Amino acid sequence: MDNDLHNEVLVAIINNLHDFSIVNEKHWYRIPVSSVEKWLKKRWPPCFIAFYMTKVFGKDAYAINYYAKILDIKKAYRWQLFPDEPANVKSRKRYYQIFIDPPLKRLPKPILSRRYRRLVFISTTWEKFVTAVEINDLFDASPLEDRLWSEFKRLQINAERQEFVNVNNRHYALDFAIYCQSGKIDVETDGDFWHANRQQAAKDNVRDNNLKTEGWRVLRFNTLQVKESASEYCVPTIVKNINRLGGLKEGESAQQKINLKEPGFVQLNLFDI
Repeated sequence: MDNDLHNEVLVAIINNLHDFSIVNEKHWYRIPVSSVEKWLKKRWPPCFIAFYMTKVFGKDAYAINYYAKILDIKKAYRWQLFPDEPANVKSRKRYYQIFIDPPLKRLPKPILSRRYRRLVFISTTWEKFVTAVEINDLFDASPLEDRLWSEFKRLQINAERQEFVNVNNRHYALDFAIYCQSGKIDVETDGDFWHANRQQAAKDNVRDNNLKTEGWRVLRFNTLQVKESASEYCVPTIVKNINRLGGLKEGESAQQKINLKEPGFVQLNLFDI
């Protein structure tokens, strides 16, 4: 198993019973070529695939329960994948057909989503996959994000990583979305390159203005701040904003405000299980 530590794991969505039967009985899964080029190109091909299941799967919903080793990946047209399907506008659509090593392996404990969120794809490492408790543990976008995420877990701040929101007809991926009793916070970890890039700074300005207009409070921290003063500056700033917005919002129940001097006050959640 140690040889797999640096192998890529692709977390893919299954949102209907038909696709699951294909994976389980025919031992392959499909991804549009366009989706790979948009979302996964930098970390393609994966060595393993895991499946995030949506609400149609009942008790297995909104969690990763199954995974498999990938044996081969080939390009195919939709008409080749589904020869019995009547010809339509999708027939010439191209897919990556991912062949897996049967049978599907079930995880000892599911990797859960606390907020029943919808996902696109997640590229992660084998090490993160086998140690993940919940979906947010899987993301592998940036060491800066990982640094803040470890602080959030320590204080039981239930943020959502890489949360996609639609604002002013634009789609934005938030590094961390934190939902509070009377507002919501977007926490961004900006690398040095982005701070030095004027064009990106201009885009960030439009982005932040759009988010603020829709009620988001945007907090940005640079590389030095996250690396050297995450506990001393970044987290206290975030906590202060959470408390000013009435504390964390957890379902229908109110959450206590965060007291950095007395950690451990928060009601039990997934990290305590």
